[in-house]
Amino acid sequence: MSALGPQPLSAPSLERLGPLRSVRTPVLDVAYVDAGPVDGPVAVLLHGFPYDIHSYVDVVPLLAQAGLRVIVPYLRGHGPTRFLDPVTPRSGQQAALGSDVVELLDALDVPRAVLAGYDWGGRAACVAAALWPDRCVGLVTVNGYLIQDISTADCPLDPVLEAGFWYFFYFATERGRRGLQDNAREIARVIWSRNSPAWTFDDQTLDRAAEAFANDDYVDVVIHSYRHRLGLAVGSPRYEALERRLEGQPPIAVPAITIDGEADGNFPATDGARDARRFVGDRQHRRVPNAGHNLPQEAPGAFAEAIIQLARQN
Repeated sequence: MSALGPQPLSAPSLERLGPLRSVRTPVLDVAYVDAGPVDGPVAVLLHGFPYDIHSYVDVVPLLAQAGLRVIVPYLRGHGPTRFLDPVTPRSGQQAALGSDVVELLDALDVPRAVLAGYDWGGRAACVAAALWPDRCVGLVTVNGYLIQDISTADCPLDPVLEAGFWYFFYFATERGRRGLQDNAREIARVIWSRNSPAWTFDDQTLDRAAEAFANDDYVDVVIHSYRHRLGLAVGSPRYEALERRLEGQPPIAVPAITIDGEADGNFPATDGARDARRFVGDRQHRRVPNAGHNLPQEAPGAFAEAIIQLARQN
C-alpha cells in the first residue's frame, strides 16, 4: 500500500465538459466527451450513481495535458445516452455496465484503454477488466474490487454500514421507485452528503449533475440495478452468460491501482488486504486523505496521477 501526502480538497468547478459527441453501440446511443490528442494513450473515465460525467471535470484537463486521449461517457440511463430499441430491458445489472464499456471501445475503434471509475463506473471497469483483459491496459478503481457477489446478497453488513445503504432498501420498494421519480435531485444530495462528508459542494454543482437524471430511463435503470444486486430482480437474458462468469468472482489480472478516500462516509478506507486475492497482476493500493466517495471530483490530482502512471508504463 502506498499513501499519498495530504491532498487539498478540490473546490467545486462549475465548468462543463464538452463538446458532447455520440456513437452507436449494439444497445445504446452513447453520449460522451472526447478530449486530448487523438493519437494518445486512451483513458475511459466512468462515473457513478448518483453522479454524472462532471465528476471528471478537473481530471480531464490533467490527462489531456499529459498527452492522453480521454473518453468520458454518460452511463446507460444517464444524460443524453439513450437505448436504441424501446423494448430493450432497462437493465442496470453489473454485466450490462461492463459490456457497455467494451461495446463503446468497439464503436470508437479503440483496441485497448486504461479503464478508471468509482461506484457504478468502478464496477463497470472491474467487470470489463476481469472479463475482457485484452481490452484493458490498466485499471484504476475506487474502493478496490467492485464485482458484486450476488450470492451473498442476503448476508447483512455491520449496522453502521447498512445505515449508509438505506437507498438500496428504499429502491427495493415501489415507494422508493416513486421517490426516485419525484425527488432524484434531493436523493442525490442526501447520498452525496453521506458519501463525502468532508466535501463541500454547492447547489450549482448538484444542479449540473442532476441534469443527467432527467433521462427517461434513469429510474428504471437505477431501480433494476439495486434490485438485481439484492437478488430481487432477474437479469436481462442478453447478459445471462456474463453474469454466470461473474458469479465466480473472476480475478483481475491487468495492472491495477486501487484507491480509497480516507473521508469516504460509506466505504471506510482499508489497507487493501481485504480483496488482495482478487488482483492477480501488479496492483498498488493508495489512500487519499480528505477525499470521499466521489474521489475524482474531490481529489482530481490523485486520480489523474494513477491513470497517467498506468498509461505510461504500459
